[in-house]
Amino acid sequence: MNQQQFEKIKNGKGFIAALDQSGGSTPKALALYGVEKDQYANEEEMFDLVHEMRTRIITSPAFNADHILGAILFEQTMDREIEGMYTGDYLAEKKGIVPFLKVDKGLADEQEGVQMMKPMPDLDETLKRANERNIFGTKMRSVIKSANPEGITAVVNQQFEIGRQILAAGLVPIIEPEVDINSPEKEKCEEYLKNELITHLNSLNDDENVMLKLTIPSEANLYKELIDHPRVIRVVALSGGYSTDAANEKLKENDGLIASFSRALSQDLNVNQSDEEFNAELEKAVKSIYEASV
Repeated sequence: MNQQQFEKIKNGKGFIAALDQSGGSTPKALALYGVEKDQYANEEEMFDLVHEMRTRIITSPAFNADHILGAILFEQTMDREIEGMYTGDYLAEKKGIVPFLKVDKGLADEQEGVQMMKPMPDLDETLKRANERNIFGTKMRSVIKSANPEGITAVVNQQFEIGRQILAAGLVPIIEPEVDINSPEKEKCEEYLKNELITHLNSLNDDENVMLKLTIPSEANLYKELIDHPRVIRVVALSGGYSTDAANEKLKENDGLIASFSRALSQDLNVNQSDEEFNAELEKAVKSIYEASV
């Protein structure tokens, strides 16, 4: 593990940019960026366009290590290049930003009020490639929709089971059991989730350190105990569908919680903007998310 990157993620000021929309969410991300479905004929063209969008974001002067600690990449982004370098190398070497990789294969159908992660049969191979591409850590997402204790336990069990596999490969897992912001039982879900997470964190060995990515809680500072846990490197928050302004306001209420926003980072960017307009909008988003995180 790169100790310099570890220190940056643990103690640095800033946030984690989530640039990891994958197969299912890519058309939505492109549409938000002003690229409609009739502008690409197949999946290959779609992924070319989304890589162009991500390249434009990453190479922008607004996307810099003064405000951004790390960036989460989609698998195809990791395997592609920016200015002749693999994306992870470009981020680490040119930008001083720590690269992470989304490793989950999407969500299974809802059962017991939750959506578990689909199987990841080639995870070991992916982790091997991530090490070759100088990736620091990984991210994987499940979703909690109702306060079903069995469902929440199953989600956290699965996250930590795979998390240990990732730790064994020398990478840092970001454990992400998202609570749906529209759940009528959101607060109850968060209470159950917190207790489950503490139980699992307490079972980790002294050399097993993880990150957590959680929905901003309804009760301010509910996750302070997780933020202060000795096995937790950092707790980051997802925007979960909130607008940038709403997500930032909620984030500010939680001490020590930093952003890992996707939609809230890129919602005002458009393919038709000039570079000057694009960079100005990105800088505005980056600075507002940074302020909320610090």
